[in-house]
Amino acid sequence: MRKNSNKNRRINGEVQKVISEAIHFSKDPRISPFTSVMDVEVAPDLKTCKVWVTVMGNDEDRLRTQEGLKSASGYIRSTLARELNMRYTPEIRFIMDDSIEYAINMSKKIDEVTAKDNEARLARGESIEDDSSEEEQED
Repeated sequence: MRKNSNKNRRINGEVQKVISEAIHFSKDPRISPFTSVMDVEVAPDLKTCKVWVTVMGNDEDRLRTQEGLKSASGYIRSTLARELNMRYTPEIRFIMDDSIEYAINMSKKIDEVTAKDNEARLARGESIEDDSSEEEQED
């Protein structure tokens, strides 16, 4: 099976749904309720699975959730075997995904730079207008 085949994408989607539900219903108190499964990549041989997880909160929440997920991986794997009829039940490896946090920080930095730019324009006596509207007027 090729890595980007339709079959592999369907398997990834189904595995993601089952793992998300299993994490949600897990009784491990270390797993944060703000845990989301961002992506799943099942190997073409169906023996391993990488799960990218994001946790909203501080670093302590992320570390505790990572420990909880590692501890609950057996339960999650057995749930996966029970819910999906696959030839093999993949061994699960959880990877912490910081992309949402990175995007939030970048958005804050862009807002700060925009505010400083607007302050500089006001100090020079220029009007503050949306740059896109200026481009539309030129056309």
